[in-house]
Amino acid sequence: MTEDAPSGAGGPEGQEAHHHLAHTWEEARQAAFDAATPIPAGPVALGLALGRRLDQDIVALQDMPHYASSAMDGWVVNGTGPWIPAEPGTRLAPHQASPIVTGGLIPPGGKAVLRSENAVLGKDDDGLPILTTGGSARPGEPRTGQHIRKAGEEALEGDLLVAAGVELNPAHLALAALGGYDELRVQGKPLVRLLLTGSEVVAQGLPVPGQVRDTFGPQLPAVVTMLGGIPGGQQKIGDSYPEWLAALEDVVPEVPGVQDLPADVVITTGGTGRSGTDHLRRAVAELGGRLLVDGVAMRPGHPAVLAELPDGRFVLGLPGNPLAAMMALCTVGAPLLAALGHGTMPAVQQVPSGTVIEPEPGRTRLMPFRLLYGMASPAQHTGPGMMRGLASADGVMVVPPHGVQLGEPVPAFALPWGPPIPAPADTPAKAKPKSGRAAAKPPAGPVDWSALLG
Repeated sequence: MTEDAPSGAGGPEGQEAHHHLAHTWEEARQAAFDAATPIPAGPVALGLALGRRLDQDIVALQDMPHYASSAMDGWVVNGTGPWIPAEPGTRLAPHQASPIVTGGLIPPGGKAVLRSENAVLGKDDDGLPILTTGGSARPGEPRTGQHIRKAGEEALEGDLLVAAGVELNPAHLALAALGGYDELRVQGKPLVRLLLTGSEVVAQGLPVPGQVRDTFGPQLPAVVTMLGGIPGGQQKIGDSYPEWLAALEDVVPEVPGVQDLPADVVITTGGTGRSGTDHLRRAVAELGGRLLVDGVAMRPGHPAVLAELPDGRFVLGLPGNPLAAMMALCTVGAPLLAALGHGTMPAVQQVPSGTVIEPEPGRTRLMPFRLLYGMASPAQHTGPGMMRGLASADGVMVVPPHGVQLGEPVPAFALPWGPPIPAPADTPAKAKPKSGRAAAKPPAGPVDWSALLG
């Protein structure tokens, strides 16, 4: 598992780590966004189209409904009563009727439907069956056309049902099915496969010393979806180079319950450092790929790697520590998936800092924060291998190398599962005091709010 190296690590290993921090945080985001071309539109099965953006109008392929049907259980009749019962589905002559259920096809000659509760089946003077009205039927019922759903009353063949450009919801899919569609043409979206590594990682139970729980399997598929990707299953491998090479070489791995389609993006966890068990760069080179981002001058998450293979797949290498991996995913993965999925660069907003953050030359720091009185204060428990601070965070501050002062605006981005960062004008710090109450005076000196965030 890759660790985030401490700032200023000395010796050859520290020098090598410093050497590969080629991109600033801003450069890494832009490089990932610029590397991708939007995936072309294509057809997908109706059941897989939920949440996708429609690329082509949905028009009715036939009249909707495409036949006249009964809106009630009862009797379909021709003319006024009384009526002579006939076999279901046969042509009705005047003064004939046949039983019908809701949704049933109106037979030739059918003019109206008499509701079952208003129908009385008896016998005439000769003992033959006869149908008359009764119950709560009004005089003259059923009128011509009553309780009949006419063909084409919802839409005629060729009518526009859903315009291109909308994000498809469940009602759209139902309407498309009624319109005769089995698949819809939608804008492209990246299929993302996960390659989870580490022989020390366990998926269940309490880990013993030397083992760690898998934090990526439970969270990454959901985060990929939130970032606009389509989860394409996950593989688990150990730390050997042959396993790495085989997993990246296999374009369509056998993963139960997953579509047999090549991935657009492969996200790996761990293996991005420089130790003997970190094989990502070597495997990419052997497969003929090229590195687009080889480390980012940020903390945590600096060993992040983005590569492109000759077959067009992107490989996003995340550090093995959970918080470091999530910061790398938000920095490099979010812009990449946005670009592949016809999106825009993820937004960065300004928030006022709730504390003084000292400089750290040459390195951007990503700090999960909580909003307290409209100011962003660094959350507790935010080491590279921790998740507690991120789980309760309202967003992530992007602290520049020169640091920030109390109250100074600092860039920040929202978490994939969180609400947008509030605009400065909307923060509580800008609210006016209520009428009749004096505004609270600001503190006389710098105040570090983070102590209140335990």
